[in-house]
Amino acid sequence: MPQKVHKSSALNVNLLIYPHVLATGVTLPVEMLLAGEAFARRYDKSVMKLNTQFLSESTAKVKSRAGITMVADITLENDSGNLPAAADIIIVPSLWRNPRPVLKSHAKLVAWLKQCWLQGSTLIGVGTGVCFLAESGLLDNHSATTHWHYVDQFKRDYPQVDLKPDFFITQSERIYCAASLNALADIIVHLIAQHYGKAAAQNVERNFSHEIRKPYEEQRYLEGAGDRHADELIAEIQFWLRTHLNTELTLTEIAEQFGMSQRSFTRRFKAATGVRATQYWQQLRIETAKELLASSNLTIQEIADQVGYQDQGHLTRLFKQDLNLTPKSYRAMVRKKLFS
Repeated sequence: MPQKVHKSSALNVNLLIYPHVLATGVTLPVEMLLAGEAFARRYDKSVMKLNTQFLSESTAKVKSRAGITMVADITLENDSGNLPAAADIIIVPSLWRNPRPVLKSHAKLVAWLKQCWLQGSTLIGVGTGVCFLAESGLLDNHSATTHWHYVDQFKRDYPQVDLKPDFFITQSERIYCAASLNALADIIVHLIAQHYGKAAAQNVERNFSHEIRKPYEEQRYLEGAGDRHADELIAEIQFWLRTHLNTELTLTEIAEQFGMSQRSFTRRFKAATGVRATQYWQQLRIETAKELLASSNLTIQEIADQVGYQDQGHLTRLFKQDLNLTPKSYRAMVRKKLFS
């Protein structure tokens, strides 16, 4: 039974809609979030209720890039004259091609986004939708990414933003940027884990995108985190670990090879990367095993040998612990999705 997660009365999510929006950027996160809530509620009826609403600047119907007509649940124009309350999460989906004409006609929406962030909302910009966040000034002197096709224009329009075009995901405080729809899916899985628990996130991941994506933590550029730590010796050891997965040496012996005591290594590794060395080492081996299960015809014992586990049963126990699946079941699931 999945572990219980932190309770709150509701998780309020707004999804912005505007002309030329990509409908999948609106529908996919809603479907994933609903799946996460449903899974968690199956085991714990008291989990927070998910409330999703489409939001637009005006009451006019919105036609997506695919020609689908969308109607907002709430708008910035209403009879009371009051702006909608800030939601817990606001998703700003991508637009088709040049977003500048839509940006120019949605100044109120840009200002509202900034106000919501100041009030505590988490913002997620997707593809060219990141331009709404950049236009608000919230990304000035912070990291961001956007769709590869719009990188050059984005740099010209928003020179104050620290653009990271080589990353599919960036995270800066409560602002996430996704370069693509797949990257958005990974952010949603990450948020489901935070709000509905790891088991719910794994269930959604298996059903939506497990076969092709890497974990959120491996893909994102986390501003101010250990991804770009300055400890060169620890970085050397990380590289050594990645290229010697099948070593029989212990972490203590590896540290000694680099002239470090076990105590100093443990302290410096955690300080530099934010995780324990044993945790990093194990996750590295599991992720490599997952890739080999998906892309090779090696036996499970051969894969266990390649990632440094001579005992196939040890690898199986770790898979069950991390994914709630055996290596054999994981391979069957991934192969079915990839090649069916």
